Amino acid sequence: MNALFIIGQVLAGLYFISSGITHLTKLEAMTGYAKYKKLPAAKLGVVLSGLLMLIAGAFILLGYYVDLAAIALAVFLVLASIIFHNFWTIEDATAKMGDMVNFLKNIGLAGVLLMFAGFAALAAKNGLDIGIVVSKAHAVLWK
Repeated sequence: MNALFIIGQVLAGLYFISSGITHLTKLEAMTGYAKYKKLPAAKLGVVLSGLLMLIAGAFILLGYYVDLAAIALAVFLVLASIIFHNFWTIEDATAKMGDMVNFLKNIGLAGVLLMFAGFAALAAKNGLDIGIVVSKAHAVLWK
């Protein structure tokens, strides 16, 4: 069980670190997409979302406050899905399908991140050593 958790932790951490790096290194392209989706302060939004994914991904990878990192990413993914992947407003079938796939992927990832946060806090409450640190506030919620 511990090995499965660690593999999942590494994969999730690397996924979000990679996504954060992409946001920051492809800033102009990402900003163009954000402007196309009519996000106010598009460049700032791209930078902040890139930093969130990079930092939270690193926290998950390193096992440091994984509960808070996972919850922050889950909230971000739900909001990003509603704002950027609003497939229900698109008429072009190809564009609609692309946004629907990204919407569902992000919502699914958000669900997995919430399960990850819950499992991490539950493990901490029960004294299971899975090599991670959770926030004291979250661990208290499970008591």
